[in-house]
Amino acid sequence: MKVEMRIDGEAAVAEIDRPGESLLSTLRDRLGLTGTKNACEQGECGSCTVLLDGDPVCSCLVATAQCEGREVKTVVGAVPRPVRDAFVACGAVQCGFCTPGLLVSVADLLAREPDPGDLHIREALAGNLCRCTGYEKIIDAVHAAAEAMGDGPAAPAPDGKPRIDDRWIGIAGISRAAGTAEETP
Repeated sequence: MKVEMRIDGEAAVAEIDRPGESLLSTLRDRLGLTGTKNACEQGECGSCTVLLDGDPVCSCLVATAQCEGREVKTVVGAVPRPVRDAFVACGAVQCGFCTPGLLVSVADLLAREPDPGDLHIREALAGNLCRCTGYEKIIDAVHAAAEAMGDGPAAPAPDGKPRIDDRWIGIAGISRAAGTAEETP
């Protein structure tokens, strides 16, 4: 069975053997697009989150056959640079396994709500599990990305502060997360 769709803005054709093959399997195994991670295969962890016609979905739960003529955006095509940069600058990436799904979910959130509060961030990320970070650095990264993507003029950066798209990140402890802090005994 041939399925035609757009993936990250490019036309793609996938030959699948069975109509129930997951979009996750098609992306990774048939098309070689390994940015989307395979973790639970049950829609519980969010590592495989992609945008399907603009809506976040767990690609392990979507049959590829349902994607005929539709737009799929993976971590490669869905996530603006300031979101990726904020995750790195804030130390929100550790083992990296959950990161693609988190990045897609954050990009979706910021597209809908440019300046979300903590409650909205937690709600948007409720379907994404991370066992390494404890989520605080992820929430800091969302705030930093929102600030960097804001429409206002960039604030002048104090010396030594990390930047995202020429905007400084004013988050407590960011110098430590960025590796520029001196250790104290």
